[in-house]
Amino acid sequence: MTRYQVPAESIRNEIKVKNSRFIATAGPVFSVTEARDFIAQIRSEFADANHNVPAYIVGYGNSVITHCNDDGEPSGTAGKPALAVLNGSGLGDVAVVITRYFGGTKLGTGGLVRAYSDAVKQVLLVLPRAEKVETQTVMIALPYNFLERIRRIIIAYHGVVLDETFAADVTMTARFPIEKFSEFNKALQQSSNGTLEAEIIETGISILPIER
Repeated sequence: MTRYQVPAESIRNEIKVKNSRFIATAGPVFSVTEARDFIAQIRSEFADANHNVPAYIVGYGNSVITHCNDDGEPSGTAGKPALAVLNGSGLGDVAVVITRYFGGTKLGTGGLVRAYSDAVKQVLLVLPRAEKVETQTVMIALPYNFLERIRRIIIAYHGVVLDETFAADVTMTARFPIEKFSEFNKALQQSSNGTLEAEIIETGISILPIER
């Protein structure tokens, strides 16, 4: 699969335009069901709002499902601008709901488009990001005197230690982006003079922090 950025968590940001409040809530959704649940949750939380405008992207690249609607705003002034910002964000598996409390001044068609677009842009600026990547989970049995050395090698190859079990030896479980595992295993063998090797126990999809 292609690695791509996704929201690391849900976040909220508010802007005001001519006394109207636009509260944008964005977060990760990995299926249409999750997207619908996310939208329903925000609508329930802001049930007294004038509008709760949703937009989402499930998937990434050429394999996506998208949805938006205007939730009572004039056609094309809310959902489509919000979705357009999401499409240009580089994110996949993301949903946003823009909650509007009307402030008494009509914004006009162009003003609404700008306001909903800006609300999404601003929440995406503060949205924490992660990466959805294909990973391999591995197990390594090692003597205690290798422990700190192997921990450092795991970090150097962008791995994450998931578990450590201490018995006669140490059994470590770690997870790596799939393209880093081969390099890690070579470094592991070199560091241990060929006495240690990682065993792949699972291949899957994981959400990992973005490397800084």
